[in-house]
Amino acid sequence: MTEPLNDFSRLCVHTMTTKPWTLEQAVDGYTRAGIPGITVWREHVAPLGAKKAAKLLRDAEMKVVSLCRGGFFVASGAQAREQAKGENRRAIEEAAELGAPVLVLVCGAAPEVDLPRARQQIFDAIHAIEPDAKAAGVRLAIEPLHPMYADSRSAINTLEQANNIVFALNSPMVGVAVDVYHCWWDPFLRSEISRAGKSIFAFHVCDWRTPTRDLLNDRGMPGDGCINIREIRGWVEQAGFKGFVEVEVFSDQYWGWDQEKLVERIKRAWKQHA
Repeated sequence: MTEPLNDFSRLCVHTMTTKPWTLEQAVDGYTRAGIPGITVWREHVAPLGAKKAAKLLRDAEMKVVSLCRGGFFVASGAQAREQAKGENRRAIEEAAELGAPVLVLVCGAAPEVDLPRARQQIFDAIHAIEPDAKAAGVRLAIEPLHPMYADSRSAINTLEQANNIVFALNSPMVGVAVDVYHCWWDPFLRSEISRAGKSIFAFHVCDWRTPTRDLLNDRGMPGDGCINIREIRGWVEQAGFKGFVEVEVFSDQYWGWDQEKLVERIKRAWKQHA
């Protein structure tokens, strides 16, 4: 049985979990709550710019676990695909500036692009930007998304598909992000986590509500739903992952809370259920 996490030394919170806060407010709130890790979303960096954001994070002595997000490589037109690669190269530069060792990739999809072609475009794009990631010292984590997003957010919908790209590219700079919200249902999850091994670069937790009131913005706090988060964490750790356990909760409900109270709710849920 996987042991509970008895302290907060591996706790990381995504800035989108506390979306109403600016980056300055999030850094202040997390620091006061004793949360050592932060995953920064680019939307929270943009108002400050990468240099000022990096200084803010360094001064607070926060551990930047990753930058979210790159990706969205799929498009019907060649020009749009090239623009996406350019935007991902900028994201790699931003991650390096922030001191984020990982850029998480939500790979993209488009309803007018059939899935086999979309997956080939994703492979080609990651192959194209891998040298930029290597030069910057920023690893790329492919995050498979739940199949309900296969029309417009990601054509990579299982950990197997993400692993296949990683193994085909055979680069230490390309790995996977395991997000329980997207993968918990997969009957091959345990074996694919084992297959991923040391190429697991990130582990995200939240919960699946029943019923789900919104397909994007109604994720549960750990313990709110039906995902056996601790079991999946056990599989990830058996595969060799010892990094931060990252709380990523998109929730209109929780965004409406007092965010300081939400941070305390995160800590309780993480300790009891992650």
